[in-house]
Amino acid sequence: ADMNGTAIENFVCVIFNVSFMNCTWHVGRAASEDTQYFLYWRTSRKEDFTGCQNYIKDNCGRHTGCRFQNVTIENKRAYFLVNGSRSGQNIQSIFYYITVEKLTPPLNVTVNCTEASHACEIRWQPPHTSHVKRRACFKYEIVIENK
Repeated sequence: ADMNGTAIENFVCVIFNVSFMNCTWHVGRAASEDTQYFLYWRTSRKEDFTGCQNYIKDNCGRHTGCRFQNVTIENKRAYFLVNGSRSGQNIQSIFYYITVEKLTPPLNVTVNCTEASHACEIRWQPPHTSHVKRRACFKYEIVIENK
């Protein structure tokens, strides 16, 4: 039987710079120093889970996160499993289906101002992203400062 209070808390995965992903979590409330966690993930229900190869550790050596490189998520979801053990007993396993992406700034920003019309034209290209392919998915905010 799984031990109550040993499951991880506050799990989050963030994709950044298109193909890097960091997943982090907090140790369960009832987890002792010998509790160890293991993260597995896949990008569809049809694939096998892949285990973390680059763990982030706390002062007790417990896994509290994982760093991934060359991540590709074609749809909007990835599937995560975190399980583990302490003193040879299984801890609570948790499944997650979330990812967050921190986007890069827009690319190739150009500004052309004309004195005659007192107007400026600002153009840019959407940021690179791991899974959003449609330009209409992006909303932008422009802050103009007069100097």
